[in-house]
Amino acid sequence: VQLQASGGGLVQAGGSLRLSCTTSRRTSSNNGMGWFRQAPGKEREFVAAISWRGGSTYYDDSVKGRFTISRDNAKNTVYLQMNSLNSEDTAVYYCAVARSSGATTNSNEYAYWGQGTLVTVSS
Repeated sequence: VQLQASGGGLVQAGGSLRLSCTTSRRTSSNNGMGWFRQAPGKEREFVAAISWRGGSTYYDDSVKGRFTISRDNAKNTVYLQMNSLNSEDTAVYYCAVARSSGATTNSNEYAYWGQGTLVTVSS
């Protein structure tokens, strides 16, 4: 499975971006998906996750109310809508495919990872 993330870029604080992640196979093959991020000098951290049917979602507290994860299984794509961005959101964002069908916050439960897309928020 290959994942291609896109949509990153430079945005001013308070602005919005939408990240996309397209997989090389049908995501309706019962896999949950997630977004993680890694800021410079920090560990990778969980951002958001969604179950394979989209019925369950989880968010880190730092993005709750600002970010929205969604998916379109017909397009093999998962999205991350990011609003009200601030400098602490600056990071490389990675999408991943879970081993199970559920939404999980644990990075060890993800089997495939994309190459990452850089989001830079200027203050």
